[in-house]
Amino acid sequence: MFFSQQPARLLTELDHIRITRLLQRPGPPADTLDQVEDLIHSAELVSPYKVPANVVTMYSQVLIADGHTGQQRKLTVCYPHDADADAGFVSVLSPAGAGLLGLKKGRVARWQTPDGATATAKIVDILFQPEQSGDYLL
Repeated sequence: MFFSQQPARLLTELDHIRITRLLQRPGPPADTLDQVEDLIHSAELVSPYKVPANVVTMYSQVLIADGHTGQQRKLTVCYPHDADADAGFVSVLSPAGAGLLGLKKGRVARWQTPDGATATAKIVDILFQPEQSGDYLL
C-alpha cells in the first residue's frame, strides 16, 4: 500500500506517459500497481526540460540512507526490463522504486516491504539525473 502522507511528487510528462503505458501491460502484482497508480495520479507533471535537478526521475542514480541502519547505498530507478537488484537497479514497479520516484533530495521515501513492514530511506544525493545531463528521452 502506498502511504498518503508522502510529500508531493514531480514526474516528467514523458515518465508519466511511459509508466502509464507500462501499467496497461499484464504482469505486475496488484499491490505494486496500486502504489504506482497512486503515484502517477497524484504527481505534479513537469516538462523534462524544466524538472529541477533535485528530483528523482527515471534512470536517476540516487544515494540513499536506510532509515533503520543509516547504511548508504546507490540505487537507480529504472523500468522493469533493466532491473537488477544486485547492481542497484530497482524497477519503478517495485515498492522501493515507486517510493523514490518523484521525490526531492533530502526527502524520506517510504514503502511497504513484502512482509508488511515499513521501509524508509532518506535521499542523501542525486548523483545523476538524465534530464540534467541533457538526455530528455532516456
